[in-house]
Amino acid sequence: MALFRLIFSFVLLCGLTSCSFIFTKIFGIKNIKAVNKKTIIHYSKKYHIPINDSYELDTSYFSFLQSIDTAKFKSEIKNHYQPLQALYYNKTETLISFHINCNAGGFPNLKWNRNGIMTSFPPKQQTKVDTIIPLKTQLKHLTPVFTSKKNLPDSVDYLVIVYWSRFMGRQSKKLIQQVQKNCQIEPIKKIKILYANNDNVFAKQK
Repeated sequence: MALFRLIFSFVLLCGLTSCSFIFTKIFGIKNIKAVNKKTIIHYSKKYHIPINDSYELDTSYFSFLQSIDTAKFKSEIKNHYQPLQALYYNKTETLISFHINCNAGGFPNLKWNRNGIMTSFPPKQQTKVDTIIPLKTQLKHLTPVFTSKKNLPDSVDYLVIVYWSRFMGRQSKKLIQQVQKNCQIEPIKKIKILYANNDNVFAKQK
């Protein structure tokens, strides 16, 4: 997805028509470019992402999305293209809560807790859930950043996958903080959060 499409989606979301350069600066969005592991590690530490839970989204992910029938799942595919996402899966590997940047609203920062949806766990619905990408497929496209082996949990009650990037700047940081805060609400159930950097996926689409 090209940068102008990302900007356009934000413009439609917030009702803005100003210059894209000024717009991206206000939101803290940076230029899309490829990043190496050193850069991902730097931002992972900056955003307080646990070392063993830091992953990179494989560049084949968009190719997979493009293979899905757009005639049937156009809106669902668009949702999964978004740079910022939080996907909550339950113990049966069912997507039960889905959050994306295009539906967050807010200016100059996205409001992930709009209408208090993040004050309960699992959070209330923000984006319509779907079944086009099973959890196993999501995990298949994740590669660990710090280690050579995936640190995937054997058994958890909830698995949350957060998609973030360097180019989304502070909006990535705020999403990560909101998800971490939301997961702390649940005192008993076992929850695992995986953080997937997608800078290189978007850089490949430019």
